[in-house]
Amino acid sequence: MLQPNIESSNEVSFGTCSVLLLHHVILLIQSVGALSELICSRQPIVALAGDDVILPCHLEPAVSAGSETVVWNKPDLDPKYIHFHHDGRLMYQFQNPSYNYRTRLFVDELTKGNVSVKIFSVKISDSGKYFCFLQSLQKEASIQLTVGVVSTLIIHVVSNNSSSVVLQCESEGWYPEPEVFWLDGEGNLLSAGPTETVRGPDDLYTVSSRVTVEKRHSNNFTCRVQQKDINQTRDTHIQVTADFFKDLPSTDLIWGVIFPLCFAASVLIVVLCYHTLTDCIKRNSNKQVKKRGQTRRKH
Repeated sequence: MLQPNIESSNEVSFGTCSVLLLHHVILLIQSVGALSELICSRQPIVALAGDDVILPCHLEPAVSAGSETVVWNKPDLDPKYIHFHHDGRLMYQFQNPSYNYRTRLFVDELTKGNVSVKIFSVKISDSGKYFCFLQSLQKEASIQLTVGVVSTLIIHVVSNNSSSVVLQCESEGWYPEPEVFWLDGEGNLLSAGPTETVRGPDDLYTVSSRVTVEKRHSNNFTCRVQQKDINQTRDTHIQVTADFFKDLPSTDLIWGVIFPLCFAASVLIVVLCYHTLTDCIKRNSNKQVKKRGQTRRKH
């Protein structure tokens, strides 16, 4: 009688189990991946122009994205892709030229579900909304990036008289558009004139503001330029002492000093001219009287 080949049967059974187990593992991984959420920062990412910035995004629960096609795009661009990662490498042919050599993924952390992208030397034009997309998992999430520019401030005296001083604060090179405030030495808000704002061809803003302060013994004043979107504030200070009120401006100098001096000089010149003219008239009269007297004696 022929005996069944038990060894062969065991081999077939073991091979079948291995295939089934592998299939179940794959299904399990896929199901875990399907249950994972792609999460990017819900808070806007803020950076200053020239900084390197990370747009954080990850899978939760963490599953490997090592074999995933990871796409980062910015819809207002053409082409819209800032980073296209496929088969373990960056596909340069799909990338927007303005991001060439300025982006990278953390490749070593893709297996941990980290699909964050890093942008180097950000520019104002990089501001906007970005989307991360994982193709095979059909996952997508967005994140907002705000890029700002800040600058220094200058305060100078516009005019001053015996009772008040007009101060002007100016700062050029801000983005987005900032606000300007004046504060006294105790930090109280001062009433100032409207802020003048000019936007240049480089999209940067120049702002200036004036405030009139009354004469006091000694006062510290602060000009503050603030941009809340990028959480940036710059201050500069000036101390207004009694010395500021000693120098008169040009108009006061003319009417208060120069004009009276000129008037006095004019009066003096008129008086001198009058006396000189009177003396001349008297001399001429005396000469004519003498001539008449001499003429009569001859006759």
